[in-house]
Amino acid sequence: MNKQERISFLILFFLFLFLGASFCFPEILKINFLPKKEFKLGLDLQGGIQLVYQADLSQIPEKEKKEAMETLKSVIEKRVNFFGVREPMVQIQGGKIVIELSGFSDPQKAIEEIGKTPFLEFREKKDEDFIPTPLTGRYLKRAQVGFDDVGNPLVLLEFNDEGTKIFSEITERNIGKPLAIFLDGKPISIPTVREKIPSGKAEITGKFSLGEAKELVRNLNAGALPVPIELVSYQIVGPTLGKASLEKILKAGLVGFLLITVFMILIYKISGLIAILCLIFFAISNLLLYKLIPVTLTLSGIAGFLLSLGMAVDANILIFSRTREELKIGKSLFQAFDEGFKRAWPAIRDGNLTTLVVNLILLFFGTSFVRGFATTLSLGILISMFTAIVMTKEFLKMIIFPKIQKIII
Repeated sequence: MNKQERISFLILFFLFLFLGASFCFPEILKINFLPKKEFKLGLDLQGGIQLVYQADLSQIPEKEKKEAMETLKSVIEKRVNFFGVREPMVQIQGGKIVIELSGFSDPQKAIEEIGKTPFLEFREKKDEDFIPTPLTGRYLKRAQVGFDDVGNPLVLLEFNDEGTKIFSEITERNIGKPLAIFLDGKPISIPTVREKIPSGKAEITGKFSLGEAKELVRNLNAGALPVPIELVSYQIVGPTLGKASLEKILKAGLVGFLLITVFMILIYKISGLIAILCLIFFAISNLLLYKLIPVTLTLSGIAGFLLSLGMAVDANILIFSRTREELKIGKSLFQAFDEGFKRAWPAIRDGNLTTLVVNLILLFFGTSFVRGFATTLSLGILISMFTAIVMTKEFLKMIIFPKIQKIII
C-alpha cells in the first residue's frame, strides 16, 4: 500500500466514524445535514404495556387451530395499527396472544380497543337453546352498510368460498327455522330461514343507528376474530424503570470497553490500538444498522451487542497471538501477519458460524426477549468477521515496518 492509498484509506475510515457517530448520536455532535432517525426502543426501555389474551379454541378442529391462531394474530395486528398504536409487537405463545405496545401511554384505551373487536357467529336452534355452528367471523370476506326498504341501516355480510359452502349447508338444514346471529356472545338478529342460501351473503338487521352500523362494519372489516379471546393479564412498564436499566447497562458497557482498551494496548501495543479503532468501527456499524433496519432495542438486545463486542475483540486476539507465534520462529513481520491471519481464520469462522446456528434457532423459536438478544448478537458476529479480517488487516498493512517491530506487536 503506497502513501496515497494509506492517506485515502485513513480519510475514508475516519470520515465514516464521524458521519456514523453523527447519525447515531445527533444530539451530542449536533450535525444538522444528516437525516434524523430515532432508535426503535422496546417495551423494557421505552415503557408501555404488555397484554396477554387467552384464545378459546374449543370450537376449532385440532388441525385448524394453528391457522386460527395465525389469523387471530393478523387480525389483532391490523386492529392495533388501525387505532394508531405505535410499533406493536404481536406474538403467539401456545394458545395465547401476547401484545406489546411500546410507548403507549393509555393502557385502558389499548385494552378497550383490542377487546371490542367483534366476534361474529351464527347459531342454530336446538330445543330451547341456540347452539354454535362452524360459521364464524373467520370466514367473513367483507362487510358493508346497507339500507332496508324503509331506509333503516343494516349490515351486509359476504363470506369467502369456504364460508359460502358452510352457510349454504346451515341454511339448507334450517329452512323454516330461526338462525341467530350473535355478536360477542349476544344475539343481535334472529331471522327465519325461508330457503337455502347458496350465495354466501347475509344481512344483520336490528335497531342500529347509521353511526353504529358504520362502526360495526369498520370493526368487522378491521378484524372479525376467528375465535373469542379473553384478557388474562397485563403489565405496565414505566419509562423511568427502562431508563434506569438502560443507564446501568450502558455504564457497564463503557467500563468494559475502557478495560478492553487498556488491556489491548498494554499487551499488543500498536496492534492493540488498531484493534480498538476497528472495535469503534464495529460499534458504529452495529448502531447504524439498528437505526436503518430498524432493530427493536431491548435490554437483552443490548446485552447481545455487548457480547458481540467481546467476540470481536477475541477475533483480534487470535490473530495477534498467531502472528507472535510466527515471529518467534523467525519469519518477517509481513510474513508473520499474513500467516497469522490465515491460521486464525478457521477458528474465527467456525466459532462464529456455530454461534450463528444457535442464534437462528433462538430467532425462530424463542420469545421476544430471547429474539432481541439473538438478533443483535447475530448482526454483531457478521460485522465482527468483516472488521477482524478486512479492517484490521488493512490497518496492519499500513504500519508494517521491520524497524519498529517491537512496538507494533
